[in-house]
Amino acid sequence: MNKLYIGNLSDSVSPVDLESVFNDSKIPYTGSFLVKAGYAFVDCPDENWAMKAIETLSGKVEVHGKLIEVEHSVPKRQRSRKIQIRNIPPHLQWEVLDSVLAQYGLVESCEQVNTDTETAVVNVTYSTKEQAKLIDIHRKENAGASEKPITIHASPEGCSTACKIIMEIMQKEAQDMKFNEDLPLKILAHNNFVGRLIGKEGRNLKKIEQDTDTKITISPLQELTLYNPERTITVKGSIETCGKAEEEIMKKIRESYESDLSAMNLQAHLLPGLNLNALGLFPASTTGIPSPSTLGVPSAATATNYLQQAEMETVHLFIPAMSVGAIIGKMGQHIKQLSRFAGASIKIAPPETPEAKERMVIITGPPEAQFKAQGRIYGKLKEENFFGPKEEVKLEAHIKVPSYAAGRVIGKGGKTVNELQNLTSAEVVVPRDQIPDENDEVIVKITGHFYACQLAQRKIQEILAQVKRQQQMLQKNANAAAAAAAASGATGNGGASASAAAAAAASGPNGQPQLRRK
Repeated sequence: MNKLYIGNLSDSVSPVDLESVFNDSKIPYTGSFLVKAGYAFVDCPDENWAMKAIETLSGKVEVHGKLIEVEHSVPKRQRSRKIQIRNIPPHLQWEVLDSVLAQYGLVESCEQVNTDTETAVVNVTYSTKEQAKLIDIHRKENAGASEKPITIHASPEGCSTACKIIMEIMQKEAQDMKFNEDLPLKILAHNNFVGRLIGKEGRNLKKIEQDTDTKITISPLQELTLYNPERTITVKGSIETCGKAEEEIMKKIRESYESDLSAMNLQAHLLPGLNLNALGLFPASTTGIPSPSTLGVPSAATATNYLQQAEMETVHLFIPAMSVGAIIGKMGQHIKQLSRFAGASIKIAPPETPEAKERMVIITGPPEAQFKAQGRIYGKLKEENFFGPKEEVKLEAHIKVPSYAAGRVIGKGGKTVNELQNLTSAEVVVPRDQIPDENDEVIVKITGHFYACQLAQRKIQEILAQVKRQQQMLQKNANAAAAAAAASGATGNGGASASAAAAAAASGPNGQPQLRRK
């Protein structure tokens, strides 16, 4: 795509003006500039020069008092279904982009354009004209319709001051455009904090409204998704009253954040092997100090990473057979993007019988990858309406444990497994009379909603890690005893003792497990 669209031009701009801009930036072009009312077109020698023009000029060069917009020109015949999205941050996961695009309709294809820049460019084709029109950048009626968040990194006082200054600038701009109403202030806050901001029976929010003389509304829960867990807090009033309300709102959100972070620190041992950032409780950030946001931006806060290098795990997750197509996606696009996003190997096993109502998804990866992959699958099943709007998504997951460790998972008289169920709210079962497989492993079944299932998996893996350490210690002691016996030339009883120690280590700390009947 070598042809460029140049927009946001004043009526007085001529081809000579645009030629001067391109020559000053040393960007070659072919042919002449085709100037229309408010926009123009020009060709570049190749794709690389077209991308260079976009990066150098768009939003950075002023012509007759207006910053010009430069982008690829999309032919009319393609514009109805195909769009191009640029300036995608390099850290943005493909699965997140896929989720955003899917909000507008069915995506037939999403292909990346090779560029020399760090940011990504993709060509997206929707299945219908109506879906593509929702975000067609060439439609004048949609120009300026979307809101852009402004991130502020500063102390609480600095955030509030910057917020007021930005609102004053926006209000002045609105007045210049003959827009005389007060502009609302919008703050994005994670849903986990909103309940405490509202307070019992809405008392906290009502008090802030009364104290600051503002009107505050919060977006509904129905707008939340797995990748958009934030709610929009809209504050209406004058700049002065909105500023006061912002201070009170962010104070409450900071208190909630600090409280949750303290609680998470105390409970970190419940989730060994899991990066707590993946829980989605706190928005990701490069800083470790919370810097709550204003003007529609999430807090710059991070939970501490408690994880050491984790081992690979394999989990078998069972999903409704009819949902397999939604998980795989067209041409396998969705499952590939999910695998890249989670950093896990994800495969769907063939059905055991033609009438099977469930299919097994085999997920292999470290704990954080398991959390991301399973979480996205739970979310996809909800989004695609395989479960009712008020029905909680509950799936069954299987993990394999060494047969000698099954007794430790169950505990004496079923004590451990009962504690697991009480702690996690998941159903945990080790079916009785299992025959260990070729790897001497048996299955533990976990059934529950996503967080319950995840917590149960972490606790079981913690038990297995303890058993493994004890096995290694017993083996080490047995080897040391055998070596000592060999060195001393002992035979008879001494040799028998060493052999017995080695045999005890091989059979496990609890001997043969007693399996619980399902």
